[in-house]
Amino acid sequence: MRGSPFHPRTVQLCESFQWRNWAGYAIATKYELTHEREYYAIRNAAALLDITPLYKYLIQGPDAARFVDRLITRDVSRCRVGQVMYTTWCNEAGKVIDDGTVSRLDETTFRITAAEPNWRWFEACAFGLDVTIADISEKVAALALQGPNSRAILCEVVSGEEKERLERLKFFRVMSATIAGCPVSISRTGYTGDLGFEIWLDAKDALVIWDCLMEAGAGYGITPTGLLALDIARIEAGLLLIDVDYTPVRKALIPEQLSSPFELDLGWTVHLDKRANFVGKRALLAEHERGSRWATVGLEVDWDDLERAYARVGLTPQLPHEAWRGSVPLYERGRRQRQVGYATSGTFSPILKRYIALGTVEPALAGVGTELLLEVTIEHVPYRVLARVTKKPFFDPERKRK
Repeated sequence: MRGSPFHPRTVQLCESFQWRNWAGYAIATKYELTHEREYYAIRNAAALLDITPLYKYLIQGPDAARFVDRLITRDVSRCRVGQVMYTTWCNEAGKVIDDGTVSRLDETTFRITAAEPNWRWFEACAFGLDVTIADISEKVAALALQGPNSRAILCEVVSGEEKERLERLKFFRVMSATIAGCPVSISRTGYTGDLGFEIWLDAKDALVIWDCLMEAGAGYGITPTGLLALDIARIEAGLLLIDVDYTPVRKALIPEQLSSPFELDLGWTVHLDKRANFVGKRALLAEHERGSRWATVGLEVDWDDLERAYARVGLTPQLPHEAWRGSVPLYERGRRQRQVGYATSGTFSPILKRYIALGTVEPALAGVGTELLLEVTIEHVPYRVLARVTKKPFFDPERKRK
């Protein structure tokens, strides 16, 4: 692993000495000995996260819009300059290769972010088009500033005219600005389900901008935040994580591991009515007509039933301190208790005081309020406790969009 451009600062702050390999970069799992304060910074103050490992691609040329429209499931003709779209892109069978954001920087320039390397696929999809695709992942560093105080901190570090634009910046919009004399791009996006921004900058300016934000945010409770706190926040927001909540095409070993946008509850990102014949459109049209194999849902574990299960062995409920990632069976209620799906990730939500999870179930059981049974291991013995399908996102504050 290697350090990101922010590593000279993050390594000094990481008291836990716990790091995770994210796309070849060493990113702090948590800075302090527990991640609790970092989580509450996301929800109550401001959290600063190093998100440099995201893959970033610059798309330019006369046919840039045509290329992006061919690539992704959303309709790029609806994307104005300064707008950001969350989207998926699929293979010819309509199965998800990756998901990420598309920012329209001008009429012929787009920036795409992704969790996985996609340059070869993008090049293949650009056949016959006048477009250039540049992998700018190492040239561009990125920070996420998330939480109720994130806007106030950014307003401290930009100029007067930029401050007015920043205060008016809408959800999923992007603008250019200057921080500490360095040009940056600021998007009102994030992976926490809260008010937040992502800052895109030249890697050589990383330390200057980090220091500027930390100084300006000192009075606002700015807190360097690691991946454990982020994982809890993104589950509360109902956001999927690649390799955890779904398997991308390039890593699937059998067809059963593949997922379509409809199966991931991302059907809203599929614009079947757009004029462009995007990759996977024919397969997704057919799935839309016949129905999907699976559905992704939110789940809430029934607290009383969980207490009863633990009481059988004389224990109070032992809640996971961190978000968990793994395949946990889900069963239908009734005499047969047939397995009907599995939970993919879950956490106890500190702010909601609820035990929540994301899961994959048969479509007939995906309706809000459906009662299922979640497998819970207590003292090495599997038990089944009540879990209800619930609406996502679990946490959705007004300030996120205001």
